[in-house]
Amino acid sequence: MANELEKVRNIGIMAHIDAGKTTTTEQILYYTGENHKIGVVHDGSATMDFMKQEQDRGITIQSAATTCHWKGYRINVIDTPGHVDFTAEVERSLRVLDGAVAVLDGKNGVEPQTETVWRQASKYNVPRIVFCNKLDAIGADYEMSCKSIGDKLGVTYLPITYPIGKSAEFNGVIDCLHMTAVEYDKEDSTREPKVIDIPAEYKDLAANYHQNIIDVLGNYDEDVLMMALNGEEPTEEQLIAALRKATISGELFPVFCGSAYKHKGIQILLDYIVALLPSPLDLPPVVGHDDKDNEVVVHSDEKEPLCSLAFKITTDPFVGKLTFVRVYSGVMRTGTYVYNNNKGVNERISRLVIMHANKREDVDCLKAGEIGAVVGLKNTSTGDTLVDEARKVQLESIEFSEPVISQAIEANSKADQDKMASALMKLCEEDPTFHFYTNEETGQSIIAGVGELQLDVNVTRLKEDFGVKCTVGAPQVAYRETIKKVGECEGRYVKQSGGHGQYGVVNIRFEPNPGKGYEFVDAITGGAIPKEYIKPTDEGLKDAMTRGLVAGYPAIDIKATLFDGSYHDVDSSEAAYKMAAGLSFKAAADKCDPVILEPIVKCEITTPNDYLGAVLGDISSRRGQTEGMEAHGNAQVITAFVPLANMFGYISDLRSITQGRGIYSMTFDHYQEVPRSVQAEIVKKRNS
Repeated sequence: MANELEKVRNIGIMAHIDAGKTTTTEQILYYTGENHKIGVVHDGSATMDFMKQEQDRGITIQSAATTCHWKGYRINVIDTPGHVDFTAEVERSLRVLDGAVAVLDGKNGVEPQTETVWRQASKYNVPRIVFCNKLDAIGADYEMSCKSIGDKLGVTYLPITYPIGKSAEFNGVIDCLHMTAVEYDKEDSTREPKVIDIPAEYKDLAANYHQNIIDVLGNYDEDVLMMALNGEEPTEEQLIAALRKATISGELFPVFCGSAYKHKGIQILLDYIVALLPSPLDLPPVVGHDDKDNEVVVHSDEKEPLCSLAFKITTDPFVGKLTFVRVYSGVMRTGTYVYNNNKGVNERISRLVIMHANKREDVDCLKAGEIGAVVGLKNTSTGDTLVDEARKVQLESIEFSEPVISQAIEANSKADQDKMASALMKLCEEDPTFHFYTNEETGQSIIAGVGELQLDVNVTRLKEDFGVKCTVGAPQVAYRETIKKVGECEGRYVKQSGGHGQYGVVNIRFEPNPGKGYEFVDAITGGAIPKEYIKPTDEGLKDAMTRGLVAGYPAIDIKATLFDGSYHDVDSSEAAYKMAAGLSFKAAADKCDPVILEPIVKCEITTPNDYLGAVLGDISSRRGQTEGMEAHGNAQVITAFVPLANMFGYISDLRSITQGRGIYSMTFDHYQEVPRSVQAEIVKKRNS
């Protein structure tokens, strides 16, 4: 078993939008024999982009899982989306993967979303190698791309391969560790590359890169260091072992070059994926907790009781609900029951499949270290732990971003109304950052998410995949509220009406708590309020905070200290203290200087130099703050912070300013107080 697991690689392909992740995955499938034809993203034939929406838009929306084999190794690959609106897909994929390939666009190096996915991978300690793609494109620069890894990500990188030729002349790859080179057929680069001597003009450069590999690896491996100091040449096996160790520990990030679209550098990348990225046995065991909150160590061993994590839910038109799982220990078998530790229910495993993008291969079991999918689980959601009842372990769940944008949605008929609710519930199950609820004040159905594209994709899926006729309103920003001053507020709920009355009095100190969320402190002394009324007070506050203080938006970043109060032997009740807490929070509107907060997005805008002034002027008109600029050839890359409310439909404005040549990406960054004039407008609009 250990032997089998050593030959398993669970990897993700991650990058900024349009860096070539899906094309790289397609090439991996082609060269490992899973596909006989190479799919292409822009003509809609990519295996991994199998949703109609993905084919229409030419982007990846859902992470797709597939299995392939290379030189005796089994590689489970997850191709993740690059667009920031689908960042939850990346988050949950990285949570269950053992290694990742970060793909860079050779023209641009590290881009904004590369930084985001890199941070996500660092959060889960995922070892990475880097594939510098698109080196056949005009303006591609391998050395600049490598340097951007150090400059923008602040990590130690180590180039292992080097391209022969630039842009259209890129025709081969030098492996500077093995000091070998390959050349691709000019007529048909899918043919097996030819092994050649390193071209004379590259010999010195390759020797320098080889020496650099030895020097850098000497910092991580004593044997390599001692041999280098003694003037001896370490063996290739020693260099690979040292490189593997440093890669798995996350201290070093090897870099490889190629062009996925032109079929160059993929076999070398595959060789290094199996050589450098970890098997499930190479990583520390996963740690969970039992029902008494004691730590439980879960080893990658099929002899241990089952422990697995559901990391993704999707609806398949042919088999219904599919739950993707990563098995950490034990064996999941068809026909058996598993215990859902989050929901406290048993679920039957009626059918197990290994996914090849949208095709399925039935299997009898999934063993420790494997990734597969279960058909037909009824109660399981993303982040749930599925275990053997003999050992109830809870694995750390997955946290997702809160929505920052919403839209009203209305079905066109009564029949569509019922269909819409069930379809939206399915979409919420699939994407944990997509929310659907009813506004109690207006009775409107609301969808909410992390970006315009995400809402647009889900509304299109609602119409096309589920056949629901509906209308949506204009996007709305998810504002928040908070306080700026400290204030002590009394909440008094005293009602006397024959028989039992209601009595609850609380004194609460409210203070700003920037970036720390809501915090409740029980500072009651001398039994001024009995213990059983403390929790209802906390609950009453949480409930009141959802209704805000200024314009009815949820309040955040507030510390509430319950320091005094009183009670009545007969009339006090949990409900009375809930009400009293709500009244004390209302009083904070007069004492604590409440303000509205708006989401601020970080934008990276690329514009030709000719339009720089116009683009900067437009950013200012949107209340944006320019943080910096960087020249990229004859273009400028502007980094700016802009209120989300002023970014709706920005792409069409940018295109008209730059005659269709400008591009941008944005990602939610933080909440910030709105100017008083804007606050007055928001309140007026809310009350109208």
